[in-house]
Amino acid sequence: MAVAYLTSMTESLKTQPDTPAKGLPWFALQVRSQRENYVADQLGAKGYQLFLPLYTCRKRWSDRIKNLQLPLFPGYLFCRFDPYDRLPILKTPWLLRIVGFNHIPAPVDDEEIDSVRTLVASGAAAQPWPFAGVGERVRIESGPLRGVTGILSQIKGNHKLIVSITLLQRSVAVEVDSALVTPERSRPLNRVNTLVEVSAT
Repeated sequence: MAVAYLTSMTESLKTQPDTPAKGLPWFALQVRSQRENYVADQLGAKGYQLFLPLYTCRKRWSDRIKNLQLPLFPGYLFCRFDPYDRLPILKTPWLLRIVGFNHIPAPVDDEEIDSVRTLVASGAAAQPWPFAGVGERVRIESGPLRGVTGILSQIKGNHKLIVSITLLQRSVAVEVDSALVTPERSRPLNRVNTLVEVSAT
């Protein structure tokens, strides 16, 4: 039987440098469980700019301990592309859907995806977290996480910054020094009702 523990390391796989796709929005792709890396490889080979954030999880079996890299958003990865030219995306094996509404792809909020990218690039010990849609919104003003926005929460005496992708109703959390944060002017949260499949059919 395996027991999982979080380690103090966060990494990103398939994060590619800025390309001509830089001006295009980010979209969330839902893929078959445990096929995130495969889909990222396939789309990367086609030249798409991808973002698959990972964290390191230490699993202990009865006789050994092994570090595994797992997606921060299980079953999802992010990709930049022209929504009017999405057929090559939809033909990718193991890809289930492009997240959207009424069969139209919905872009991920720029500030939210930028915060997750900065968090991952910093190497901070992030981990998946229950979605937090309300709370005190703050911004990190200095340090490796400068510019990251999220909801500040105090848990067992420690301050955690909860960064969410509202479109997915998913969050990640990282421990922060409360002295580095300042309240952010409130802004309306994205409202998500029903995520629908955008398929080739």
